[in-house]
Parts: sequence; C-alpha cells; structure tokens
Amino acid sequence: MSAIDDLPPLAQVVRAHNLAPTKALGQNFLFDLNLTAKIARSAGDLTGQDVLEIGPGPGGLTRALLAGGARRVVAVERDRRCLPALAEIAARYPGRLEVIEGDALTFDPGPHFDTPPKIIANLPYNIGTELLVGWLTPAQWPPWWHSLTLMFQREVAERIVARTGTRAYGRLSVLAGWRAESAILFDIPPQAFVPPPKVMSAVIRLEPRPAPDNVSLKALERITGAAFGQRRKMLRRSLAPLGGEALLDRAGIAPTKRAEDIDIPGFLALARASETP
Repeated sequence: MSAIDDLPPLAQVVRAHNLAPTKALGQNFLFDLNLTAKIARSAGDLTGQDVLEIGPGPGGLTRALLAGGARRVVAVERDRRCLPALAEIAARYPGRLEVIEGDALTFDPGPHFDTPPKIIANLPYNIGTELLVGWLTPAQWPPWWHSLTLMFQREVAERIVARTGTRAYGRLSVLAGWRAESAILFDIPPQAFVPPPKVMSAVIRLEPRPAPDNVSLKALERITGAAFGQRRKMLRRSLAPLGGEALLDRAGIAPTKRAEDIDIPGFLALARASETP
C-alpha cells in the first residue's frame, strides 16, 4: 500500500517494468509519493480541474494528481517504456487519465481541453526552459492554461523569479515577469530522485497576468538579448546596434544604466521605443 492509493510503491513499479531512468530524456524519478502529493497540493485545489502533465515517467506525480481530486489528467510521455505503468494507473482511475505518447515540444493542447488546464509537471531538465518560454508566449492572451506548477533546477527557478539588481536577473526573468506572477514554493534535494541529479531542484508556481502590457514580443526579445548579452556594459554600448542613446532617450532611461538595473516596465518601454521612428 502506498501513501496515496492502493497501487504498488513506485520503486516496485519501476522494477516490474524495468524502467531505468534515461539521461538522454532528462529523466530523474521521484519515488516518494508523499513528496509527489506535496507537489500536487501546491497547485491549489484540483477538484474538478483538468491537468496537463509533461513527462510523467512511471506515474508518481500522476497518481498524486488523480488521488488529489483532478477531474482528468492528460499526460504527455515520450518514453514508450513507461506506457504500461501508466496504463495501470489509468485502470485504477477509469476515465480520468489520458496518456499521449509524443513530444511535449510539439504537443497541441487544443483538441484535449475544453477549459484551461493547470499544468503541473516535474519537467525534464533538458527541455524545461523551452517549454516554459512556449507557454509564456502563445499567440493569444490570456493563455490556454490556468496556472503553471513546475519543477526546475533551482538555478533556473531563481532566474525565473529574479528581481532587478540581482545576479540571476536576465532575459527569462523579464519574460516571466511580464506575462506572469511567479514564486518559488519549496526545494527538493538531489537525494529525493533516482538517479540523484548534481543540483538542487525547486517547485515554482506561475499565475498569468490578466492583461500584461501590450508590446511586441520580438522587440522585447531583441532588446533583452542585446542588453543581457553584454550585461556588464552600459546600455549605451550594449544597445548601440538598436539605437543606443537615442533609443534610451525615447524610453526615458539613463544611458549609463546596465541591464540588471532596468526593471520590467523599463524593458517594455525600450521595446516600444525600438519600434518608434
């Protein structure tokens, strides 16, 4: 008996299906079902909610989401070796788990959700940031998702929530802060995983802002790319190819400032100014 349902302990499931984690897929399994239940709870009340999970592996978090009351979980798994283990969970929770074999980077959520789902996942380290950027930059806003509760390497989590003037503050901080409110909820040590990664992990929650300032994403990416690409230089130097001091003057920003000194409204002003003749 496990801590959350009557399915076998996760270590037993992994042995039964010979599911050795694969480094190429960024797999690190969490065997502690009490810990996966904590992650599920951190996403808020799941009662009646649809959930998208990326990379469920043998299904530890999947079980926690279903046991926690999720109406339905859509789990996208690239590793077909995990499908039999996930099928056992689907049988235990009939009609509530849909498993999609495929690549999360090309997954189209449209056909699978009638209402915005909560995205809750222990993301594979090798694609986590790319997935997050995609979720933060859909064609339409508000986004198709309700909230994001995600596990990252602690270093990446710090970059997402970083504030102006800190070492971690960068392009990802600006993008995340523009589109969402975010916070690190708690850490997960390496020894909680099999195999243990070399770094600390952290669970982060992001809530979409209802109406972020309307600026061009391409313009913002150009500005932040140039500014943080030479973050030790004054902006009059790093932004010289994009207009330099004239651009900074239109945005009302001192040319001696550096990228880490500019808050998110400042970067949005620069993005707007870069598209003004």
